[in-house]
Amino acid sequence: MALIGVFDSGVGGLSILDEALRQLPNHDYLYFADSANAPYGEKPPEWIAQRSLAVCQSLAEAGCQAIVIACNTATAEAIQRIRAELKAIPIIGVEPGIKPAALQSQKGLVGVLATEATLKSDKFNALLATLPGDCRFIKQAGEGLVPLIESGQLHASETAALLAHHLQPMRTAGVDTLVLGCTHYPFLMPLILNQLGSSVLIVDTSEAVVRQLARQLEVHRIPSEASGRRSLCLLSTADGARLHSMAMQLLRSDIAELSIDFKTVGLDQISLCR
Repeated sequence: MALIGVFDSGVGGLSILDEALRQLPNHDYLYFADSANAPYGEKPPEWIAQRSLAVCQSLAEAGCQAIVIACNTATAEAIQRIRAELKAIPIIGVEPGIKPAALQSQKGLVGVLATEATLKSDKFNALLATLPGDCRFIKQAGEGLVPLIESGQLHASETAALLAHHLQPMRTAGVDTLVLGCTHYPFLMPLILNQLGSSVLIVDTSEAVVRQLARQLEVHRIPSEASGRRSLCLLSTADGARLHSMAMQLLRSDIAELSIDFKTVGLDQISLCR
């Protein structure tokens, strides 16, 4: 049994945590939401890189044996630096699934909904450059969506209207595939399907990210056998109680057997969860 850290700017990474609890249930999890600084996608690249490194260093110091950067923006801006600094433990990132989307699109028209920082990042554009030129990508920054999701307004008319505005270029272009390039966006799936229709393929990389986590745990010979009651600690730099409430609303995995704790903390207090 390992302690696995999952880090996001807010509640979006709960979509990755949910998949990890489903695929890899025999571990303890520490989820860190830097909600006091969300959204990351609107901040300068160097700030994102430095903050993400500081968070991951704190998670490692708290005893995490693997860390999932469950944030596309933080992955794009910081993962190389984080891996260089934390060589002893596996660091798993997330990135928009544009490659599988390009392979699966029948029309060669793919929409990408992501943060501005992700779309402008060198990592994203380097990946885009490796893909076939006959596939057209309609890129759209989902400005304003993350704060609405963070505040729990998943089904609000304001959220639906803003999402419709962001999806309009994709509807106009006639995309048959949509890449969700932010871990917050899967929580808008009902609204997305309602606006685009069920014929549009939605690409979310949560399953692939957790499969990579499982592979890295094996490579590093980290035990996966459960020993005692499993725990989930939810930490937020803004409001631990609110993060707990959102987790109880959004997680679909079986959490009945988990010992769940939550706190509002600073980076120097992450170890309080152990």
